[in-house]
Amino acid sequence: MRAKPFEGKTEEELWALYKNTKDPRIRDIFVKQYAPLVKYVAGKVAMGMPHNVEFDDLVGFGVFGLFDAISKFDPDKHVKFKTYAVTRIRGAIFDELRSIDWVPRSVRQKSREIEDAVHRLESSLGRSASDLEISKELGLTIAEFQKVMLKVSGTSILSLNDVWYTGEDNDRVSIVESIESPQSLNPDIIVEKDEIKRVIVQAITELPEKEKKVLVLYYYEDLTLKEIGKVLDVTESRISQLHTKAIMRLRAKLTNIKKGIM
Repeated sequence: MRAKPFEGKTEEELWALYKNTKDPRIRDIFVKQYAPLVKYVAGKVAMGMPHNVEFDDLVGFGVFGLFDAISKFDPDKHVKFKTYAVTRIRGAIFDELRSIDWVPRSVRQKSREIEDAVHRLESSLGRSASDLEISKELGLTIAEFQKVMLKVSGTSILSLNDVWYTGEDNDRVSIVESIESPQSLNPDIIVEKDEIKRVIVQAITELPEKEKKVLVLYYYEDLTLKEIGKVLDVTESRISQLHTKAIMRLRAKLTNIKKGIM
């Protein structure tokens, strides 16, 4: 029986070969091997999306990210392909979601209003603003404020993946990357990117304890919102609100910094 091409070669050997030859047969091996990773990332994204966003569509968007990751991965940089690919897959999904503009304009507007209110309050107070303070700033009751927070939860997932630096070869840092791997800075990362990542991590540490826990459990420990609710002994909808507020606080803290760097 005839041996299959590349049979018996390690993944490292295959990457070295692919880097030199760009052989489509090797690319197809990697696509097949890492296809489950696309579904995994799409599943994580889907948990924060409204019901009108189809899981299969997210998988389809993510496949483009996998192809992009395989094409641009450099094994000589000593970064695991899985780590590199997750960022590319997620980026492709959110790029496509942005292009189809799935968030209703009214929800996007309300999200901006809350974020601006948080920014104003926390700049003047010098600390994290409470729900009551934010709701008063917006002219809402606490009950109304909580309803609005649930409506804008999908936009917070999207904004978490905003690009904070784009350099050569579409190299980029997002808030979510900093949460998922706070210690894993690429050794040859450029100074500006290093600084932005440091600022993001610092902003995360300054969040109220519960919100910080939600971010770490969701993005770093890989728990679902429902599982986090059980850990913290609150409802899933409350976890969703905490997650959304955490992201809005981060964006409010980083808005001026981003303007200064970009």
